[in-house]
Amino acid sequence: MIKKIILSLALVASMANADTFSKGNKNFGVVLGAGTSYGDNYTILGLSGDYFVIDNLSVGLGYRGWFGSGPNINQVTVASSYFIPLNKKFHPYVGAFVRETFTDDKDNYESYGARAGVAMNMSPNSYVSLGYAYEEYSECTEGRFTECSNSYPEVVFSLSF
Repeated sequence: MIKKIILSLALVASMANADTFSKGNKNFGVVLGAGTSYGDNYTILGLSGDYFVIDNLSVGLGYRGWFGSGPNINQVTVASSYFIPLNKKFHPYVGAFVRETFTDDKDNYESYGARAGVAMNMSPNSYVSLGYAYEEYSECTEGRFTECSNSYPEVVFSLSF
């Protein structure tokens, strides 16, 4: 009985201490959210993928589609994040991104931004992160945007392999 308990604890400890942020790992994420643009409400669906080029540093590509209203909005994002290796369970992170937004009846536009937060290993192959992002719109003019920047919370669940 004691042997089974020790084995179970060792298994749980090894899962909590897995390093999902190692060089060569690939992450896959799904985006589900809501947003408002052009005075209308949208449902946001997307996919993202990241690759760790070195330990704790990822580069990635993502797609988001905004559905449920008009105009149609599609976004492609290139991002990079650095996960600070303070301990095996919690990893504060900082990152930057560039985004191209395509709309079917408006001019396309670019934006760029930064994000920061903390990621927590959930298993050897997954983590959840809580953070905040700041985004600045390029070529912002008064008639084009109601605001030239935006900030928002982020919750990400990612699978690693």
